[in-house]
Amino acid sequence: MPAINVSELIDKIQFTAAPADLPRRARVLMIQGTSSDVGKSMVVAGLCRAYTKRGLVVRPYKAQNMSNNAAVACDSDLPPGADGVIPRGEIGRAQAMQARACRAAPSIHMNPVLLKPQSEIGAQVVLRGRVLGNCPARVYHKMRRALMPAVLDSLQRLKAEADLVLVEGAGSGAEVYLRSSDITNMRLAEQADLPVVLLSDIDRGGTMAAIVGSHALLDQADRDRVEGYIVNKFRGDFSLFEPGCSTITEHTGWPFLGVLRWFDRAQQLPAEDSLALERPANGAGAGLNIAVLRLSRVANFDDIDPLAAEPGVQLRWVQPGSPIPADTDVIVIPGSKATRTDLAVLRREGWDIDILAHVRRGGRVVGICAGFQMLGHVVRDPQGLEGAPGDTAGLGLLDVETEIGGDKRLTDIDAIDKISGCRVTGYEMHMGRTIGPGLARPWLILDEHGGPRPEGAVSADGRVSGGYLHGLFGCDAFRAQWLRSVGGSNSQLAYEARVEATLDALADQIEAQLDLDALLALAR
Repeated sequence: MPAINVSELIDKIQFTAAPADLPRRARVLMIQGTSSDVGKSMVVAGLCRAYTKRGLVVRPYKAQNMSNNAAVACDSDLPPGADGVIPRGEIGRAQAMQARACRAAPSIHMNPVLLKPQSEIGAQVVLRGRVLGNCPARVYHKMRRALMPAVLDSLQRLKAEADLVLVEGAGSGAEVYLRSSDITNMRLAEQADLPVVLLSDIDRGGTMAAIVGSHALLDQADRDRVEGYIVNKFRGDFSLFEPGCSTITEHTGWPFLGVLRWFDRAQQLPAEDSLALERPANGAGAGLNIAVLRLSRVANFDDIDPLAAEPGVQLRWVQPGSPIPADTDVIVIPGSKATRTDLAVLRREGWDIDILAHVRRGGRVVGICAGFQMLGHVVRDPQGLEGAPGDTAGLGLLDVETEIGGDKRLTDIDAIDKISGCRVTGYEMHMGRTIGPGLARPWLILDEHGGPRPEGAVSADGRVSGGYLHGLFGCDAFRAQWLRSVGGSNSQLAYEARVEATLDALADQIEAQLDLDALLALAR
């Protein structure tokens, strides 16, 4: 990662401020957690859908998100290009899912700061959809204060267009050692005058200690912002835990606002956290066997969710330290935030040997975005945009090569693929430019407004394919056609309809288990 100092990054912090007379229409309520992975993103999504079903205009907001799962927004802070087209920005996919729950288009203002990890100690910083640069965590920690004006401005814009804004915190709101530079928890709540509801995950245990410990760590002003707490992911007889709630309230003075029981269909919504990739394989061993490589910087891994949801598919994430199973029919190399780094990981794990042996046996391989780049002869990064400058040899299964650089391509896709005849939707999000003779055999030919456009590449024997289009397998007709082409069974799954039904079910459960009128009354 090239060296960069704080002042260089701060100098790049530019944004278009909202008009001073912008109205403040919305009520706002903030959901903070006692730790990471307590279910904040899902609960906010459920609240978004529940209040939207009540007829309110709702918007989600998370000041800072750390994730390599990103989505294309409908807007950006950049001026229109020479063709008059407004460039697109990017936000975390969790906020894009929450926007979907609101039946709204995803906006850069829903997640003004996105951190995309590229190494153990560094990340790419994206401000309001635009890449500022790459920096180590210590550098970012020093620059966060300078981001607060943009963060507050984005919140103000959402307040002007909605009846209710639901703000999601990050990690734990009681990490007081970070408060002086915090832009996403209690300091944001102070700056924007936000009421806070604390969410705790009882499934992992330690709920009493987590909530009482949060109270002990916060100063009095921050304690006074907390309107109460919700217990999440409960299983069993809640009457057994009611004395615990009394103890929590006795020690904190915070009222108990309700319990949310375990949501059985949670796995049917796209996961934000890569911890979800450590779940066991789906399926019972019959049908098509698909193996997906668990890269160290895996990105946009919800590309795989529709395949995992297929009843006739057994999908396994191959974890580091494990070989690719010999009975695999299709190997998928997913996206990555650091292509050359993950090519090195792939070789370190011996997966390159497994992949080449798989192809010699007549197996199939698919690469998506960075996975597509890895299938070529070489990946070059002369500017060091994803790490140290240099070249890394690819797998050589497609006759293409890639150079990382140029403007980042961020665009939504909605087109007809002339090869399969299927409508395909999705998005592109990459900086690399891929060239080579292999592109003469494209994976797709997208019939767009500007005319047919080839996308991706397929090997001469048809067994290796790759492309840049994320979300491709979410298209029911295309996925069904692809599954048949690789030896799978006919698909009957309506994936996007299932996601919508799951959001509705989540909203119905929240409506039944929480007093939404009381929560709305807490918002201000």
